[in-house]
Amino acid sequence: MFIRQIGIDLGTTNTVVYAPGRGFVINEPTIVALSVPENKVLAVGREAKEMIGRTPGDIVAYRPLKDGVIADYYITKAMLKYFIGRATGNFNLWKPDVVISVPAGITPTERRAVINAAVEAGAKNAYIVKEPLLAALGAGIPINSSQGNMIVNMGGGTSEVAVISLGSIVCWASLRIAGNRFDQAIIDYIKKKYSLAIGEQTAEAAKIAVGSALPVKTGRFEQEIRGRDLVSGLPKDIIVNFNEIADALNPFLLEIVSAIQNVFNETPPELVADIMDKGIIVSGGGANLKNIDNFFARLLGVEAYVAEDALLCVAKGSGIILNHLNTYKKNLLNKTA
Repeated sequence: MFIRQIGIDLGTTNTVVYAPGRGFVINEPTIVALSVPENKVLAVGREAKEMIGRTPGDIVAYRPLKDGVIADYYITKAMLKYFIGRATGNFNLWKPDVVISVPAGITPTERRAVINAAVEAGAKNAYIVKEPLLAALGAGIPINSSQGNMIVNMGGGTSEVAVISLGSIVCWASLRIAGNRFDQAIIDYIKKKYSLAIGEQTAEAAKIAVGSALPVKTGRFEQEIRGRDLVSGLPKDIIVNFNEIADALNPFLLEIVSAIQNVFNETPPELVADIMDKGIIVSGGGANLKNIDNFFARLLGVEAYVAEDALLCVAKGSGIILNHLNTYKKNLLNKTA
């Protein structure tokens, strides 16, 4: 089956690729491993992630995107070429049309960089669409309705809050607080409380296993963490629980709540009333944090709901765009031939 269209959720932490008729064909970390002397790409995605914290001095595991935008053009282009090639196959006769997600606050220069990188990586046409719109589509929100809907998309590099009505973003806010900052918060918390040094992958595993936005009063929810004791320099195991992770993440979650409040302050009253009726939809990998919906509801006084397959909402939205590309073309931010 020849692939003529693909959608790419180009995230800071993970990249998800959708192909019409085949579904999600790639879901891998947005990481590239380079050999330092030659600047040669050695591995991409999951294989590159496994190298983090384990590489010799002449190999670097690198994240080419920072806060949702391109930090290194050459490496991003190489990564996109790898993902497009894997999605379409070696014997595909056509260059595909590609829909790529970008942050709501992307600049014109950053837009051009994404489009040029995609075309040079093998796309025939590259379309870019703001992440909140794609996340809303993927979450099943009728974005073309005149009623207001709020989406909170918590990714790896950024968390974006947007109110959507009539197919466009009415008000929005973007924070550089998301999954990566959560991981760093856990690293810092464990270092301060237990004098234990842990790596990114260990922190991420703890976040997934016992990460919570609210303290848990009942039951034993614990995770063993292994690292290096900063006092003795020797390996050491500790046990952490939901409440400790909630304590570590709380200051950053409060900043996201503050951003949501600011968006409400800028939203027309009629749309605010709509959101009060429908609630807030939470998407992205951060939506899988336990009790995140209850956390938002408790602090904002508005019901919150985690979208189905929250991590895949943006990629799902790109698939909907691809299935109705001619209809949605006028709403796409940019296009290059």
